[in-house]
Amino acid sequence: MAGSSQLVQIVPGPPPRMAKPDWLRAKAPVGDNFHNLKKLARGLDLHTVCESAQCPNIGECWNHRTATFMLLGDICTRRCGFCAVPKGRPEAIDWDEPRRVAEAVATLGLKHAVVTSVNRDDDNLGGARIFAETIREIRGVIPDCRIEVLIPDFQGLEEALKIVLAAQPDVLNHNTETVPRLYRSVRSGARYERTLTLLENAKKFSPGMVTKSGVMVGLGETTHELVEVFRDLGGRGVDILTVGQYLRPSRDHLPIARFYTPEEFGQLKTEALRFGFRHVESGPLVRSSYHAHEQADATAAPRVVS
Repeated sequence: MAGSSQLVQIVPGPPPRMAKPDWLRAKAPVGDNFHNLKKLARGLDLHTVCESAQCPNIGECWNHRTATFMLLGDICTRRCGFCAVPKGRPEAIDWDEPRRVAEAVATLGLKHAVVTSVNRDDDNLGGARIFAETIREIRGVIPDCRIEVLIPDFQGLEEALKIVLAAQPDVLNHNTETVPRLYRSVRSGARYERTLTLLENAKKFSPGMVTKSGVMVGLGETTHELVEVFRDLGGRGVDILTVGQYLRPSRDHLPIARFYTPEEFGQLKTEALRFGFRHVESGPLVRSSYHAHEQADATAAPRVVS
């Protein structure tokens, strides 16, 4: 209005919510195996990353009687911007947990068990010992069960990594998650170079160890940045790579920059294979433990760098 001194403030609303593409619509978890596994985990007071991280594949995996057990409680000491696992002050380490995980693996009759954990920056060596003891307990009840561990970075402590490797897991996984430029917002408390060093040391400390890492897309990275990460991981001898779409757990987590198409995931797989990975799993719903037993099978082939 002419001559008026009043100002009108325009407050932008939240960005429009992107509709989830059809290729990201997973089936709802149903079936006897799903409910039996959930009941088993509750009865043994165990946590699964399938539930805590809101994995979209929980129905498919649990109905195939496969699950990823999460050690060291369900409270993480870090506040990564992508992760749905609760954050805060964790309880004391439960030293009986490895026995209960082994009991669950035996009850399910698993041939390939996947074990991960929250970050326990309050006691990295204790966390490593829990991993090692879990491997030994599982082998004690099912000697031929293959065991994959998805470990945190232990804040770069080489002693912690050596403790896990001494228990001889079949696959050692540590996720890279994103490109270096986005680490500060995506992986709070982590360092890109620390991740590369851990994966490199796993090969150095335990020659022949099958190593694995995973990357999310859709957080604002560029294709060039992703290819450079693939190059870095391939250069550290990583055997298995997983590439999947980031899905926002809640409004309190990092927004999705964009959805990649299945065709783009195919192109990323082609790019990654140039750097010598023995197996690459790339797709919208791919997560670290998705088809883990098939990934382990693929590493029986000799490593060839093109």
